[in-house]
Amino acid sequence: MRKMVTICLLSVSLAALAQEDPAKPNLGKKVVEKAKSTGENRTEQTTDKVVNKAGDKVDKAIDDLLDGKLFKKKKKKPTEEEAAAAKKKNSETAESTDTPADVAEKPITAPAPTAASGKFDFVPGDKQLFFDNFDRLAVGDFPAEINTNASGEIVTLNNKPGKWLRMSKNGAFVPDYTQKLPDNCTIEFEVGINGDPSNNYSGFGLNFSTSADELMKDMFFGKGTSILYLHPGASEASIAILPTNGTEINNSVAMPQWSVKNGTTFVKLSLWRQKGRLRLYLNEEKLLDVPRFFSENTTYSFAFFRSFFNECDVYLTNFRYAVAGADTRNKLLTEGKFTTNEILFDTNSDKIKPESNNIISEIGKLLTENAGVNIKIIGHTDNDGDAAANMVLSKKRAEAVKMRLAYGFGIEETRIQTDGKGASMPLNANKTAEEKAINRRVEFIKL
Repeated sequence: MRKMVTICLLSVSLAALAQEDPAKPNLGKKVVEKAKSTGENRTEQTTDKVVNKAGDKVDKAIDDLLDGKLFKKKKKKPTEEEAAAAKKKNSETAESTDTPADVAEKPITAPAPTAASGKFDFVPGDKQLFFDNFDRLAVGDFPAEINTNASGEIVTLNNKPGKWLRMSKNGAFVPDYTQKLPDNCTIEFEVGINGDPSNNYSGFGLNFSTSADELMKDMFFGKGTSILYLHPGASEASIAILPTNGTEINNSVAMPQWSVKNGTTFVKLSLWRQKGRLRLYLNEEKLLDVPRFFSENTTYSFAFFRSFFNECDVYLTNFRYAVAGADTRNKLLTEGKFTTNEILFDTNSDKIKPESNNIISEIGKLLTENAGVNIKIIGHTDNDGDAAANMVLSKKRAEAVKMRLAYGFGIEETRIQTDGKGASMPLNANKTAEEKAINRRVEFIKL
């Protein structure tokens, strides 16, 4: 008899989970059809745990059934510490009630990119394509450059500077300016959440797709799409790669950097695309590095989406989109050679200009992380001036780069050889200003 009651209990429980909820019509469908979202996986895992523990708790389940309590949700009275913490969190993320006067449109100045340091090896793109902090918009407006099937508005927050885009309902947000992404580019923005979204549904999504029709989705994506799911309610980040041909890839990692449970509700997010590779950083800490995230040999476009179970608001600001340099580490380590025009010098001098710091930093980190790699640095000039003087200058410039690596990053000088070719190895006719700029380059060769 007891076994029969247990089976009945489990059957009723599973049926209740699969039943459609009119208030949230997608929940039952996700559980039954096993849709591709981390929220569904968590629901199935929870169901498994219920099944595994049913035998241990059968007596209590029978009593609850007889008392009519089986499907009633019991509320747990919070402790004084929990109540105080909840009150503090709500005050931190509450929207300001002050509505400023309409803000006149004015040019937007983006903050200078931060150079990579330590384990934070992100290098912001140097050619900015778009920046928006929504300062030009009045509170209550919605950016005209973003298409959506959901809703949102510009707001201010009482404990955060500037203006924010509030994404208040589940759906997709498609910026006009992130269509046809370059092979090498970076995307940076600040994002936050207000409220507890639960650990169900997909979360805050970053959708990279080869099809425009897929950009307006927040679930059930088609082939040719790669997705990042960031779920602060579950403290988890996930990827889903849906190739046109081949095997679908799914993976998840812990995400303590953006976690409602940990009280970290706002985070700085940085994305770096390098052809097929995608790196994700949260608060200057690398979280994901996926070598074949972009699996299609065609153009990708980008959109946000949000898919949370409970009511909550998602905020976003300081969006910066830029073209990045070549993948220095990959080229030098795998191809054995890397050439750059990003190391600049004063005219007729071996003095390195400050704007060269980003690329030198990349090389320095590569040599620091790969102690067995030795290199040769070769300087090249254009054909202006005396050929013999250019030969000497190119060698001095190569030596200057070596010294910057040695003293700036602690690289042993014995690991670096130098040489200069002057204007003897041009890449073009060396006639126009553009051609001369291409010939003024620094070459790195793996020995």
